[in-house]
Parts: sequence; structure tokens; C-alpha cells
Amino acid sequence: MDKLMICRCEEVTLADIQTAASQYKCSAREIKLRTRAGMGYCGGRTCRSAVDAILEEVTGEKPGHDIPLKVQPPVRPVSLSVLRSRSSDE
Repeated sequence: MDKLMICRCEEVTLADIQTAASQYKCSAREIKLRTRAGMGYCGGRTCRSAVDAILEEVTGEKPGHDIPLKVQPPVRPVSLSVLRSRSSDE
């Protein structure tokens, strides 16, 4: 169960989050900064609720959202070929 993947984008497991939460008494924001959960491609849309539930279980407190985790969807997809062509123009 410890190898249960919570954040697929950053490959953060249940054990990683539980360890950080119990060792450092972390808030949701601190968990994000310590483990990178929610900082991947999806921006936390997939794992945010799971991280909050784990924190509530470990700390016994419902995570507050006084400093919300920021979800930033990409403005628009950019292909690697476009980026490559721009770097060769310089």
C-alpha cells in the first residue's frame, strides 16, 4: 500500500506524503513543496483531493485553504518542433 501512486505526474507515493506530513507536520502547500505532489503536468487536478484526504488522516485536521494551491492550466499546447525552430533562429 505504501507504493500506491498518489501523484502520477511527479511519481509521489502514499508513503512519501505520509512521511512528510508526519515528520514535518506539513500543510497542503508544504506537502506540495516538499514532495512535488501536484506540481506536474496536470497541476494538481488529479491528486489534490487525495493529498488533502491523506493530510486529514495523518494530522487529524481538515486541510485549510487559506493559502490555496495554485492550479495553472497550460495557456496552450506547444509542440517541441516549434520550440526547436525558435531556438535555432537565435
